[in-house]
Amino acid sequence: MNLSELAPDYIRAIQPYLPGKPISELVRDLGLKKEDVIKLASNENPLGTSPLAKEAMIQALSESARYPDGSGFELKAALSERLGIPVEQIVLGNGSNDVLELAARIFLRPGATAIYSQYAFAIYPLLAQAVGARGITVPARNYGHDLPAMLDAITPETRIIFIANPNNPTGTLCDARDLLRFMERVPHNVLVVLDEAYDEYLPEANKANSIAWLKNFQNLVITRTFSKAYGLASVRVGFALAHADIANLMNRIRQPFNVNSIGLAAAEAALKDVEFVKTAYMTNRTGMQQMTQGLNQLGIEYIPSFGNFVSIQIDGYPANTLKIYRNLLQQGVIVRPLGNYDMPNHLRVTIGIEEENRRFLQALEQALKESD
Repeated sequence: MNLSELAPDYIRAIQPYLPGKPISELVRDLGLKKEDVIKLASNENPLGTSPLAKEAMIQALSESARYPDGSGFELKAALSERLGIPVEQIVLGNGSNDVLELAARIFLRPGATAIYSQYAFAIYPLLAQAVGARGITVPARNYGHDLPAMLDAITPETRIIFIANPNNPTGTLCDARDLLRFMERVPHNVLVVLDEAYDEYLPEANKANSIAWLKNFQNLVITRTFSKAYGLASVRVGFALAHADIANLMNRIRQPFNVNSIGLAAAEAALKDVEFVKTAYMTNRTGMQQMTQGLNQLGIEYIPSFGNFVSIQIDGYPANTLKIYRNLLQQGVIVRPLGNYDMPNHLRVTIGIEEENRRFLQALEQALKESD
């Protein structure tokens, strides 16, 4: 018997998460020059990393022989001051995926169910499957979360509901009032994980005051990341905000030193660089306008987005979408096909700087002409 056959069926059935194609891979495959390739596939910050964070990382390198602060004391203190929440309610992670996994490991098990929306972040079903739980996919409404239907899907076996707000890859947003009503109706023994990875890209008028809700809902966990607006995707720092009892459980099972010293220093410095995040927000706003205007001119349908990306629909069969995708690759433009999200006619495009957006639109126009 092959030793791998001894693993549980639900582990062997997992299809690994597929990240966006890296620039280095495209350079190798097509023989392109690195400087001729733009990557708009992984919702990274096109402005790079804040100067304050870069300097902090350089300084932290001198302590690379030392283990990091396992408690993340200084970063948690900075987050506590910024967000107005006690440090006992903060859990640090190796990216927000890490804290999402911690919640799943605590509350899910074989026989339990997790609820998430159709077209929601692909990690949610993977987290449920990895611990032998059953995932319940609730059909989306206009590519977004149907909160009443998600409530109706709750059963006595339900332990977690995952909600991404804004949602990736569709960019849709739940209204804050609807979310609050949803929380008021969810049974207290069901954990709601509110994934706010793209919160920094929201106008103030569209933000939910979710952190304040933690005082009233012990079954709420909020997850956020430094990978997007803060431009720290490679050093992997995320965090969860939760009731102190839940945070305590998450801290018990997280890996020791799950956030490295470089990441801790970078995240703490990035929090101070308010101007960088403000510039990233404005760059995304103007870039989204540029992108959607260009798509309108090309007659391309897209899902209105509140994130730093937009998902576009290519008419015709999925094969035509893949043809457009490959054509873009040949032109040195990397975007994200969404077939693994059950959206085979869509491509997700990260909003870049002005020149990157312009180049994508030109490449798309060329690809459309060549597909006729």
